[in-house]
Amino acid sequence: MAEPLFDRIALIGIGLIGSSLARVIRRERLARRIAIATRSPETLERARALGLGDAYSLDAAEAVQDADLVIVSVPVGASGSVAEQIAGTLKPGAILTDAGSTKGSVIRAMAPFVPEGVHFIPGHPIAGTEHSGPDAGFAELFEQRWCILTPLPDTDPQALARLTNFWERCGSKVDIMDAEHHDMVLAIVSHLPHIIAYNIVGTADDLETVTKSEVIKYSASGFRDFTRLAASDPTMWRDVCLHNREAILEMLARFSEDLSALRRAIRWGDGEALFALFARTRDIRRSIIEAGQEVDAPDFGRHVVAHHPQTPQPEEG
Repeated sequence: MAEPLFDRIALIGIGLIGSSLARVIRRERLARRIAIATRSPETLERARALGLGDAYSLDAAEAVQDADLVIVSVPVGASGSVAEQIAGTLKPGAILTDAGSTKGSVIRAMAPFVPEGVHFIPGHPIAGTEHSGPDAGFAELFEQRWCILTPLPDTDPQALARLTNFWERCGSKVDIMDAEHHDMVLAIVSHLPHIIAYNIVGTADDLETVTKSEVIKYSASGFRDFTRLAASDPTMWRDVCLHNREAILEMLARFSEDLSALRRAIRWGDGEALFALFARTRDIRRSIIEAGQEVDAPDFGRHVVAHHPQTPQPEEG
């Protein structure tokens, strides 16, 4: 059996991502000890009851003492305050990373507090479900999913290699890009779809001509799949919108232009334009399946994963 990659890993935040990390770290023996910190006493006690770690604390600064790897898995709006809290107790030579779905804002918030000698390598595991909390996690969450790392210009190559190895041992495929490019890519593949889903579900809820019972009764159609996205953590998505504002606004503007073109095609009965659009977008779906980021199943693969009732979805932030 392979030696642990780290002696002590500290997980700050123990929601879906943090609790999944705890489980896969334990399963793969990636660390000798796991320290867990969260601000909520109830959440901490639940993590303890589930046996997710070896040490538990409400104080993030206490949890990171002697940790070789620190992973911050909190809403991106809280990342700066966490960095400030732990700055004084981070171990020289430690790797500090995060799991937030915006990277430019996280770097601006966290980097000023990172002590010299600590390797700050922002990251984003592109995996999730609509569920949250320590009970929601499962060790298989990261399997065959991408984890994007956005190292700073002066990042130590050996530290980057260690963190890359860690995510690969968790089952992820690792890609490296700069933070600005990451934020633009995620704005279109994740942030915009979630915003649209929230809006569509909100529109349905507002319609007086359609009762909620009918919406639920007939939701085996496309509406059901929007509700999965729209059920995601509201705190996380509020922070995503506020912290990736420019990229999201750019993608919303492009989407609005394309929506206007679609509206014109429907209004003028332009069947040729409609068919061309629908054929082109179907090809995108096929490409995603061929790339291994989805399964070719009528239920979007919800019931094909036998090892856990919650099927990993391509992206939740």
